[in-house]
Amino acid sequence: MGWVHVRRDHGKLIFIDLCDRWGMVQVVFTPANKELLASADKLRSEWVVEIRGNVKSRPKGMENLELPTGSIEIEAEELQILNESQTPPFALDTDGYEIGEDNRLKYRYLDLRRERLKKNLILRDKVIAFMRDFLHQRDFIEVETPILTKSTPEGARDYVVPARVYPGKFYALPQSPQQYKQLLMVAGIERYFQIARCFRDEDTRGDRQPEFTQLDLEVSFAKQEDILAITEELYLSLVRTLFPEKKLTLDSKGRIPVMTYKDVMEKYGTDKPDIRKNKNDREELAFLFVVDFPAFEWKETDPSISSGQGKGRWDSTHHPFTKPRVESVEQFWQEFKEKPGQMLADQYDFVLNGYEIGGGSIRIHDPELLKAVFEALGNAPEDVERQFGHMLEAFRHGVPPHGGIAPGIDRLVMILAGEPNIREVIAFPKTGDGRDLMMDAPAEIDKKQLKELHIKL
Repeated sequence: MGWVHVRRDHGKLIFIDLCDRWGMVQVVFTPANKELLASADKLRSEWVVEIRGNVKSRPKGMENLELPTGSIEIEAEELQILNESQTPPFALDTDGYEIGEDNRLKYRYLDLRRERLKKNLILRDKVIAFMRDFLHQRDFIEVETPILTKSTPEGARDYVVPARVYPGKFYALPQSPQQYKQLLMVAGIERYFQIARCFRDEDTRGDRQPEFTQLDLEVSFAKQEDILAITEELYLSLVRTLFPEKKLTLDSKGRIPVMTYKDVMEKYGTDKPDIRKNKNDREELAFLFVVDFPAFEWKETDPSISSGQGKGRWDSTHHPFTKPRVESVEQFWQEFKEKPGQMLADQYDFVLNGYEIGGGSIRIHDPELLKAVFEALGNAPEDVERQFGHMLEAFRHGVPPHGGIAPGIDRLVMILAGEPNIREVIAFPKTGDGRDLMMDAPAEIDKKQLKELHIKL
């Protein structure tokens, strides 16, 4: 059973290439059964059929060594047409790069039939399965966290969801499971991971989507070197197992290189450098850890104002839960007042071939230090309590030191597959401007729904 990929008439014989998820096989219809041959003559591309027949060796000299099934063919004895198809809006036997992306995304269910995209989805599945197996073998527990949660400032705009039974109140879709995974550390889970869906209402680009997938993990009683070590072991094992043809660029000890933020900026002028020896070699993978990030950075409230002037404020370089390198609340306030821009954090980024593919940190586990950081960043005490009171309360019930990292799945698979953007490795992506052309979303909702939600436009 499968789809008719191509039909070819050769005199008294009709050949079709029959496709399914597993590949393609040639089927031949002969004059021995005239009724069957007449039915085969009706077949067109992308029709869905069921065929019964005998597997036979192809005639000598007619083999196709480029196909795994190229030495055999199916001599058809029965044909049933399960469903007809309109002529596809574009060719499905090419790699698809020559077709306008809007058209491909509108008919994504057809676009996904092409071999390249099927391979990308299979590759993505293998990567995720490897991650799960690797972490389970090291005593990590996969825990799902809520999608409907609370809107809190985490660096990007939230997607909000109106709560029908609580007029005027809203859920938010998670930018990351950051707070939940820290609360799992309070709960004593110790080694958590999740293949997590995350949502951020921010400008899109080739390696970014409104919704994306990340490997999210958190470990109790861990130092920075512990998180980097488990990440390094996972990713090097993954590449060596699933992509043995790839060339890893490592340091003299066979490890992923580690550079400080200061050194990487001075040497490359960016905190996500491409350190491959040959930038044109798609088979070369150059991982890098960047450490010792500044804890805080100055952010202008008006982007047209030059840095360091005008109205602005200090903000966390990563997020407010990241631990500054201080030993006490008193030391934090002293250093923040004297040299906020020089304070370092236990924060690290994970880079591959010039892309940031992950980031993480050791977290603040002292509730008083966490409260101090929020207040130092310009949040009124009552606002801190309103937005993060649940975290402060939880941390007063015995929280272990903990830290983690959240590498992106989409960007990693994009690089491993040699694709130009993450839309090529996501089954149903949005366009560059955040639209779903296949479903025609975002879309208006009817007045009845708006009334139920107590919303007026």
